[in-house]
Amino acid sequence: MKLRRLLRLAAALVFLPLIAPGIHGVPMRAFVASATAPTIALPATDRISVSVAGQGRDVILIPGLASSAHVWDGTVARIAATHRVHVVQVAGFAGVAPGSNVAGPVLEPVVGAIHDYIAANHLEGAAVIGHSLGGLMAMKLAIEHPGDAGRLMIVDALPYAGMMFGANATPAMVEPQVRSMRDRLIAGTQEAYAATEPQQMERLIKSRGEAAQKAVEAAVASDRRVVAQALYEDMTTDARTDLEKIAVPVTILYPWDAGTGVPQEMVDALYTGAFTSLPHAKVERVDGSYHFIMIDQPAIFLQKVDAFLAD
Repeated sequence: MKLRRLLRLAAALVFLPLIAPGIHGVPMRAFVASATAPTIALPATDRISVSVAGQGRDVILIPGLASSAHVWDGTVARIAATHRVHVVQVAGFAGVAPGSNVAGPVLEPVVGAIHDYIAANHLEGAAVIGHSLGGLMAMKLAIEHPGDAGRLMIVDALPYAGMMFGANATPAMVEPQVRSMRDRLIAGTQEAYAATEPQQMERLIKSRGEAAQKAVEAAVASDRRVVAQALYEDMTTDARTDLEKIAVPVTILYPWDAGTGVPQEMVDALYTGAFTSLPHAKVERVDGSYHFIMIDQPAIFLQKVDAFLAD
């Protein structure tokens, strides 16, 4: 298996964005508040933007690597009638101008920007749902800023993606490989990166409908430099020893499908084993899905979200 494919699959966490009209290639304001939420504060940052919809208990949605905030459109449509939904967009993904994410660390500064947004708008105790890299961000948010999240839903993310290389893999062991891949991506052209993304995304989304196509478009439009650095940090961050600091309820959703060729029992062991130090965790498998559960199994995913918010 080629190194890049292996690392993308590992970063996808067993298997590993939807562009809205008018967003592609256009810089977004630091934060964008909807007319239904006129009191939302707009802290100064170019790391993320946030769109807001609905009224009620607060929910924060964080998309994954090279994804658009619009991957959550179905979720927003489902819950906005009863919740105020804050949808994060990471700068540099899905055609959005990269801002400060274009150079240096991405993971910690983005987590910090989300915390600043929560603090500015007094959203402490909000439900937080994160997919893939967004799931790791959600875990880091709960670890580093206790009180920001009242509950977490982690959608196909591990506390340490390097577990995909083996039970004894450490960040130091995988770092040279992921650094090499990061550097090659950054040294290459945006056109070369974009040309490979459709094939990469086929391994991450089982369905082939409109939502899947838009997800591919978002990945293609993402800035390779931000993707490369974020992937590097995803693969070299080990949050396992800090999981016990998360005191709020956590639901973990992970996918499995026979078409991946990965035995179900192996996937079950990986995810249940990864979160054993979380005393409040519910680890639940979603069958018939690759990495993007909300696209491959939307009805089941929304049922899981309903149950998560109702607890």
